[in-house]
Amino acid sequence: MPFTGLAVSRAEAFETPLGAVPVDDAARRDVLRIRHVVTADAPHAHEHSLEVQLPFLQVLLDEFQVLPIAAGDATAREVAAALECVWGNEETLIVVSSDLSHYLEYAAARSVDASTAQSILNCSTELGGEQACGCVGINGLMHVARERELEVRLLDLRNSGDTAAERARVVGYGAFALYKAHAGH
Repeated sequence: MPFTGLAVSRAEAFETPLGAVPVDDAARRDVLRIRHVVTADAPHAHEHSLEVQLPFLQVLLDEFQVLPIAAGDATAREVAAALECVWGNEETLIVVSSDLSHYLEYAAARSVDASTAQSILNCSTELGGEQACGCVGINGLMHVARERELEVRLLDLRNSGDTAAERARVVGYGAFALYKAHAGH
């Protein structure tokens, strides 16, 4: 759904088959102080990135609160401002979810996704929608990574052709982790 800025939901919790995950209302109030963040449920209604992440987080973290933020037409700096507002310390986990390439042939997707992965590893804030549908969120996170001097590591890079027989039209996926850079590493 096209919209300008960033949107937080009015929901009090997000439900999965593993149970409800409460929304962090204090964090929502904090991020709403930023002028380009609004309360709107429509951008969240058909968004599927959170629904595929929450069950994994429920298994790993057991009990936690979440603050879903949907990104519309926003700059890397605007997204970074929202992320910085809720960054917290060791107990805060920031998850940005996006597919990479869409519906390319297997070999073409591998090439495009490898290039996109390299851009992410270089903390590029210039990704476009053809590289990742969630480029707005990724670009904002990469802005924060640069500012905080975070190290970005590629954990895995695959596409749907790696697990399904269909290789004429695949979707790319990557997993990256960001860490505080340590001297000597």
